Amino acid sequence: MELIFVHGALVRDGDWWWRPTAELLLERTGIRSRSVALPSCGETTPEDVAGGLVADAGALRAELDTVDDAIVVAHSYGGTVVAEAGHHPAVRHLLLVSSYLPDVGQAQGQIMSGESDPVAIGDAGDGRLGVVGYSARTFGDRFLQDTDDTVQAEGFARVAPQAAASFTTPTTAAGWQGVDSTSLVCVDDRSTSVALQRFHAERATRSEDVPTGHHPFISRPDIVTDTIERMLR
Repeated sequence: MELIFVHGALVRDGDWWWRPTAELLLERTGIRSRSVALPSCGETTPEDVAGGLVADAGALRAELDTVDDAIVVAHSYGGTVVAEAGHHPAVRHLLLVSSYLPDVGQAQGQIMSGESDPVAIGDAGDGRLGVVGYSARTFGDRFLQDTDDTVQAEGFARVAPQAAASFTTPTTAAGWQGVDSTSLVCVDDRSTSVALQRFHAERATRSEDVPTGHHPFISRPDIVTDTIERMLR
């Protein structure tokens, strides 16, 4: 069994975001984990960026092709990547963290369109979008308020522009359907509303509320590791 992590939108370096939980998970269970490099965030070759959601889903499928049994942890936009990747025989469990389980035909931008306090996103040039108007302090206050100043600054340093097609491409599959899944609703999240989280969490096999901001795998790796252990029982 291996664990594959799919990070959220508009950031890079998934290994950094996932590391606190990866280290605890390995220590407690022996399960190794890795993060998918998302082409749309510039984590692979430059020519792949324009592929947006389709390229990201292909990157996830390529990782899954290398394992026999996997848990996929999807954070935020990562849930839309899981959906578009479709069914894969290696996937045994899904863990959705402040994330989405979209129907076929839904684009990420459409999913986010009903938020009353949306994250500020603007044109970053070359067919890309990026977060706008944030400093390390304001970014930390919105996305990582339950971590320290150092972590907030390191997180802000990993903010990255992303292909606009990641947000505008409708899904053609719903890879979460028919798979055992747990959704973590982050009740102190200042990025994704609790209402939107709950709407998608109702589609999962089960859901749990956690007292964290948007990134519990950084701020409370114990909670995320506990959840994974329960999924395996």
